Amino acid sequence: MPNPATAAAGRARLAEPAGPYLSHWDADANQRRWAMPAGGGIVTIGRSSATDICLGWDSKVSRVHATMERVGGQWMIEDDGLSRNGTFVNGARLSSRHRLLDRDKIVLGGTVLVFCCPPQTASGQTLTGEEAPAGSRLTGPQRSVLTALCRPYKGGRPYATPATNQQIAAELFLSLDAVKSHLRTLFHKFGIEDLAQNQKRARLAEIALQFGVITESEL
Repeated sequence: MPNPATAAAGRARLAEPAGPYLSHWDADANQRRWAMPAGGGIVTIGRSSATDICLGWDSKVSRVHATMERVGGQWMIEDDGLSRNGTFVNGARLSSRHRLLDRDKIVLGGTVLVFCCPPQTASGQTLTGEEAPAGSRLTGPQRSVLTALCRPYKGGRPYATPATNQQIAAELFLSLDAVKSHLRTLFHKFGIEDLAQNQKRARLAEIALQFGVITESEL
């Protein structure tokens, strides 16, 4: 079994910002980060190139979709009717200013952003930005297997468990050996190959959904 330290060192990683930031994972599992300004102020998010955080690739995002502002040392997000399709935090549509906590998931149009605030990380059990894959590209079959694995979580079901190998194989018309092979590769790409066997599947689904590698619309 590979040494965890060696495996971690071998993965390309982005340096963890010292302060709060927004994280986005694209369809190829490449990460982008936007650091919040140390001096505070209003941060605009939208499709327009004039916004501070430009999501120009997403046609469902309004030109100016939402704003963020630091109030009393805490970052807040507000839509205030700016957007056409609304802004959602952890699945709930914003109706007023909302205080963001570490690992809150923000959905604007079809884009998922994760608010990360490193100083608030409570323990090694908290999912950190560095546990998600950096620079690893998913092939079509790998993405299909990962989507099928996460499908039971559709709609935010609280007691869902990942799809079994048999369920994935039946959905994708693959052999069990092919499913297992793709999952082993995914465990490695997401840096969780050294977890206990009974933890890997749930952890893989958790990371993929929390960081927007697989979005709700794909399930």
